[in-house]
Amino acid sequence: QVRLVQSGGGLVQPGGSLRLSCAASGFTFRVYTMYWYRQTPGKEREVVASISSTGSIINYADSVKGRFTISRDNGRNTVYLQMDRLKPEDTAVYYCKSANGPYWGQGTQVTVSS
Repeated sequence: QVRLVQSGGGLVQPGGSLRLSCAASGFTFRVYTMYWYRQTPGKEREVVASISSTGSIINYADSVKGRFTISRDNGRNTVYLQMDRLKPEDTAVYYCKSANGPYWGQGTQVTVSS
């Protein structure tokens, strides 16, 4: 059974930092690309960042480039999203996703507000 369990997130002031984690189980984590998405009410879920199986290929949405860092630890079956210099427009529910099917984390609320 594929499981993606997220942790992290919460409320932070503008300019602050948060780190999201996504622990995977039930599949061979190390061979699949992993993604972080986010969604705000009334909008489609958008991809924020992706990382290839070995971590050699990383992509970011233009809106987060230079502020967010995606990484993975294949020994721990975990993917991370380090979010720095957060802005109010980063407020959303964040989801991790694996490339081996329609498998999503449970979602984590990130709120950036003073």
